[in-house]
Amino acid sequence: MKILCLGDWMIPGENFKKACDELEVEHREIAADNWETDSVKLADRRIAIEKNGPDAEPVLPMILNADNETEMLLVLFAPVSASAMDALPNLRLVGAARAGQENLNVAAATERGIVVHNIMGRNAHAVSDFAIGMLFAEARNIARAHLAIKQELWRKNYVNSDFTPEIMGKTLGLVGFGYIGRLIAQKLSGYKLKVLVHDPFVSDDVLREFGATKVSKEELFAQADFISLHARATESTKGLIGKDALELMKPTAILINTARASLVDEDALFDALKNRRIGGAALDVHSSEPLQPISRWLELDNVTLTPHIAGTTAEALSNSPYLLVQDINRLLAGEQPQFILNPQVLDHPKVKQWLASLRT
Repeated sequence: MKILCLGDWMIPGENFKKACDELEVEHREIAADNWETDSVKLADRRIAIEKNGPDAEPVLPMILNADNETEMLLVLFAPVSASAMDALPNLRLVGAARAGQENLNVAAATERGIVVHNIMGRNAHAVSDFAIGMLFAEARNIARAHLAIKQELWRKNYVNSDFTPEIMGKTLGLVGFGYIGRLIAQKLSGYKLKVLVHDPFVSDDVLREFGATKVSKEELFAQADFISLHARATESTKGLIGKDALELMKPTAILINTARASLVDEDALFDALKNRRIGGAALDVHSSEPLQPISRWLELDNVTLTPHIAGTTAEALSNSPYLLVQDINRLLAGEQPQFILNPQVLDHPKVKQWLASLRT
């Protein structure tokens, strides 16, 4: 089998290649390359693809120049458009070592008889840890106090000095209750929080397991002391948190976003913070990255800002290709994979024929 691995600055192609040594297929021929090795350029290209999909860039040269017999393409952020798939006529599987799918044209893959894998939860521990850290940083002014000391100031007074909260016994609102939301609830369980969840897809069994209560978005924003966003970025969730939701928040409440900037109406949030209608916010994702030195967010003293690093840990990055390969192996062995984005494609004649040839 001929396999093409396209890495980038975060996970190099050679790391994918090493993981592919664990693929349970005979006669592997693995080619490895990198899409973008500059961290700043990677951030810019990622944002463009998140906004405009895999067609934000023309077909990559490393795909155009790949062996026509390539059957498997493994990537992290590299775009895989319909045209890219057409450039590899024998392609039968695309795997992305991440949860996001903005860089993949799943519909086109399904039409062409191509299985699409991703990996859910690869950085769930990393993001959940970070979101909790952001909650504490904003609530207790940790980052602001550190910055003040670096500036030789012994600062004691902050925007929230009159209502600086303890975490114990408060109400936590989670918008999205997948892997990350559940880990946050689990990790904060010792604080005896009341956990409210807004997620149309979560089951009652899962809610009972975590002692959470399913509520409307309006109820969550009106009642929660801390609100953390963990919904996926789709057309239906774009601007999910707008002026109406923010106006429901308590004047002491904090909003945390480690998911996607598109979930929030940034103008409405900026206005709410500037006029101190809410207690504060902690943002790891931004509609324009990196933030510019003249960014309006730098004017505010009730927001904690970080540069889109919630999911970046050594473990989350190094393990991702191996998690992807493990799930592909389940498919190849005739077992039930955990993460296929287009399970209906398994009935496609080309896919059936391909899998049968590998299992004989």
